Amino acid sequence: MSDWGVALIAAGSAIAGSVVTGWYGRASGIRQAEAARHAGDRQADALLTSVRMTLGAEEERAAREVRRRTYAEFLAAVESRVSGAEDDASRLYRAASAVALEGPPAVADAAGGVVDVLRRHVAPDEVRRAKDEFVRAAREDLNGAADT
Repeated sequence: MSDWGVALIAAGSAIAGSVVTGWYGRASGIRQAEAARHAGDRQADALLTSVRMTLGAEEERAAREVRRRTYAEFLAAVESRVSGAEDDASRLYRAASAVALEGPPAVADAAGGVVDVLRRHVAPDEVRRAKDEFVRAAREDLNGAADT
């Protein structure tokens, strides 16, 4: 075989080797790029989930604070009515209406029970029991479990 033949075979082998190496390198690069894209997608999904959870927790905290303030205003109106410091029943009814709008049914029912006993002018023990039931229901709503 002549020098030209050997040179052609060597050049062809080099070109074929380069093509094969390039092909596998390209395929490997595509796989790496795809893996990086998937990792980025997972990272973005995790970030979005974290942001959603944070926003959800913040919204829940804000809603709980509104309910806490509403329940406190209702209790203040009840105390004012019981002590005779305020003869205007409209404050009590407004506060009970706010509880009905902001709170869950258990708390709204307990507030309605307090208003009912105050309306009927019952014994102080019955007023206290109704008020204690409201406080229990409000705590359960705000804390997730009844405080004992």
